[in-house]
This record gives sequence, C-alpha cells and structure tokens, in this order.
Amino acid sequence: MTLIGAMFASFAFFATPAHADLRICNETTNLVSVALGYRAERGWMSEGWWQTPPGDCRVLYQGDLERRFYYIFAVDDIGGGAWDGSVFMCTRDETFTIFGVEDCLARGYERTGFFEIDTQNRTDWTLQLTENTAGPAIVGPEGGEDLEDPAFLVDPDDVTDAPQDDINTQETDTQ
Repeated sequence: MTLIGAMFASFAFFATPAHADLRICNETTNLVSVALGYRAERGWMSEGWWQTPPGDCRVLYQGDLERRFYYIFAVDDIGGGAWDGSVFMCTRDETFTIFGVEDCLARGYERTGFFEIDTQNRTDWTLQLTENTAGPAIVGPEGGEDLEDPAFLVDPDDVTDAPQDDINTQETDTQ
C-alpha cells in the first residue's frame, strides 16, 4: 500500500500544469493554412501561417487566453476555398507578424477578411475546421456548435473594418 501511495505521489510531483491554448484542428481532407489576429500589447496584430495537415491540430496561441475575441482566416491549400469573414486585417503570402490593421495595401500587405471567435472569456478554446456539401464549416469547442456562417459570430450592426476590442470599443491603435 505504501508503494502504491508513493507512486501516486511521484506522479503528482512530476505532473506538469495543464496549458490552456487556442487550437485549430483540420477535419478536412486537405492541407489548411491558418492566420490569427488579436489585440496584443502593442495594438492589433496578425500573424501566420500555421500549416495544418488533415486530421491534425495546431496551437495558434500558447497559454491562457487573455482576450475574449480572436480572429481567424484559413485557406484550403489544395482544393481552394477559405474560412473568412468581414473583419479585415493585414496578411501576406509568406510567414508574417504584422502590427496594425490599417492601410494594409499601402503598407505592402494584403487586406484579408478574418472571422471572429468569441471565446466567452474561457482560457482554452479549440476550433475545428470541417467541410460539408455546402462548403467549409467551423465547429466550436463544444463540438455541436455549427459556426458555418462566420457572420453568426459578428453582430452585423457592429461590423466595421476594425476588429472588436475586448472591451467592445471600435477604436484601433494606429502604429
């Protein structure tokens, strides 16, 4: 009995703390590239690309989620099509980290429509990219949430060219 107790105690001692992350899982049959946007310390930021093979998941943001809203753009690298939305941020074809969401074209970037993820202030969130006969679909962390239409996540009365701030203001930093 003492030996079993000592084994369980050693497992508890060497256990690593659970990490909360923002993950995206590719439930399609093709390679998917993903870009992420969010409000960072220096203002709005977009970065990419995470290559996600079929049936695999990638961590886009590591650690406890500090914001309520994150923004995703994903593209099917083989079959075409995209998971996009009406919140515009800057991207480019190569690996990137871009600060600011204004004047993308003038700064030499592409202006790309991201869709909003409302994490409901959870510290951990997993999103599944799926495909169906109507086209790409998005499934939230409960698995039963069909978020196929990214407009479902964005109140049409609140849509502007800038993403929402975590305190629901429509202002963006200019950098």
